[in-house]
Parts: sequence; C-alpha cells; structure tokens
Amino acid sequence: MNKIRFGIVGTGNIAHRFADAIQNVPQAELSAVASRTEENAEKFGEEYSIPNRFYSYKDMAKSEVIDVAYIAVPHSGHAECSILMMNNGKNVICEKPLAVNTREVEEMISSAKENNVFLMEAMWARLVPGTIKLLELIDNGLLGEIKGVEGKFCYTFDEDEMDHHALKNENGGGSLLDVGVYGLNFASWYLGKDVEKIDAQAEVWNGVDTHTCALLKYKNGAVADISSAVLLRKPNEGYIYGTKGFVHINRFYAPQEIEIKLLDGTNETIETKYLGNGFEEQIIHVCECVEKGLKESPINTFEQTLFITKQMDEIREKIGVIYPQDNK
Repeated sequence: MNKIRFGIVGTGNIAHRFADAIQNVPQAELSAVASRTEENAEKFGEEYSIPNRFYSYKDMAKSEVIDVAYIAVPHSGHAECSILMMNNGKNVICEKPLAVNTREVEEMISSAKENNVFLMEAMWARLVPGTIKLLELIDNGLLGEIKGVEGKFCYTFDEDEMDHHALKNENGGGSLLDVGVYGLNFASWYLGKDVEKIDAQAEVWNGVDTHTCALLKYKNGAVADISSAVLLRKPNEGYIYGTKGFVHINRFYAPQEIEIKLLDGTNETIETKYLGNGFEEQIIHVCECVEKGLKESPINTFEQTLFITKQMDEIREKIGVIYPQDNK
C-alpha cells in the first residue's frame, strides 16, 4: 500500500497535535514540515523524525515529496498558504476556519477546482465517533423534534500569552473564528440551515472579540445559543434539546461521552472514544478521499464551510470586528 505523504505548514501547537495523530494512521506518513525559520523547521523535524524540512512554504509547495499539505499557520495565512500549495498541485487540508471571510473561502474553492486538487477544512470534530453516533441517534428520533441547541467553547490565555496570534486583529484573531466556529457547526449539524435570524453581542478588545454570544433563530422555531471566548472561562459543554428529552455533552463539538435524559425516565451514558487525540479520524478521512480521487469531502463539504463562514461574516458585522482582509 502506498502511503499518503503529508507535509505540515507551520510548527505551532496545532501542528504538534496533527503530527502526534498521524503516527497512528497506517495509510499516512509525515514526509515534510515547512516553517519560515530554519530553527523551527529543524526543531520540529527532529522531534518527529521528519525527513524533509523546508525553510519556506514556497519550497515545500514546489517539492515532490508530499501529496497533501496540512495548513497550520494563523488564520490570516490560511488562504495564501493553501492557494500556494494548490497552485503547485498539492492537495490541502486547512485548519479551521478555512479562511477569515467568505471572499477568501470562495477563492480557495476556486483554486481547488482550477487545479483539480482536494481541499477540506479541518473540522475534525465532525468526523469523530461521538459526533457520528450522536447524529445517528438524533436522526433515528431519540430526542423527537430538536428545538434547542446550546454550546459553549471558552478559554483564557495566561498573562504571558497575550501576544498570541489569536488575540491579534491582523491575524484574524478573536473567539468567533478561533472557537465559535465549532459552536456554529454544532448548531448546524443538529438544526440544519434554515436560519431565520442571527443576533449577537460581544466584548471587543484590541480589534478582536474576546467573548461573543450568538443567538440563532430557525424557521421551525428552534433556537441555538452559542458562546465563545478567549479571555474568559466557561464550562465547555453543550446540550441538545428535543420534544422527547435532551442530551448533555462535555466538549460538545467532539464528545467522548453522551449523557442521555429522556422524558420517559430513560437515563443512559454512551462512551464514544477517539482513536487517539481526535485528529486521527480526519487524517484517515483525508487519506480515503485522496485515494478515491475525490476533490471535496462528502462530509466536510464546501457548502458547509461556506455556510458557516457567511454566518461568521454576519456576526462580525453585528459586533463590529473588521479584519484587514475584509477591505481587499
């Protein structure tokens, strides 16, 4: 079996998580890493015994040592790096959000089609066993008609981390794009796309939203309540409410345990463990797509990514967060 060769673009925390996970996927191998500095590329390469180390993204893009580029740079660089790779014939899996606004996402999708390569947003949470199981249970009528969804993904940086790119406007920072994207996806998985109205409020600091609360009203009357924060801790949990009961899930977007409480008195907890750290499932999915010659994931589709990106654009307009990329 020929392995799918991956190259990682960027060497931050999320790149480490991907590198750890790929070790557990037999059909994949980590063939290369690219960084803007020789020091970071060599350090990362040594840690994971990566044979090919590049000191520029362009050099990796022009090389013949990878089949798929995993984009793990700050949000503001997602579009540029992805298009660079695709223009050189590389398949791409790009960290969420795929880009900072709809225009950039559309440009990326156009590039994928023009270059006849695979492109997918790394919404890994949609591919883990917990999400798949929960969708199956709800599709089979476990909760009856879904009338409400709540999801909170909130964390805070320490004082010595305030220079992080997630807190910088020029990097597409803020809680909405960093973690609110999970909540919006979560709501869409269980309530669909018939959104009638979106309301939002946020605390904005230094040009980024540090705490955002969004309410989504659906045409069938259902409501989703989504919170995100990067300088405030809340319980990272979620609920899905239906006419027959509800489920509670910690780490709502990628549950490893589903707590079911029904009106008929049923109380049950189902375990849905990851293969490893949660990234293995998406790497397997990308390998399968590439092996089949697919240019788009049948699960993490372009349509879904565009839908969520447009929602984030609308919310940012309401809370007054504007990125440099919005004015291009």
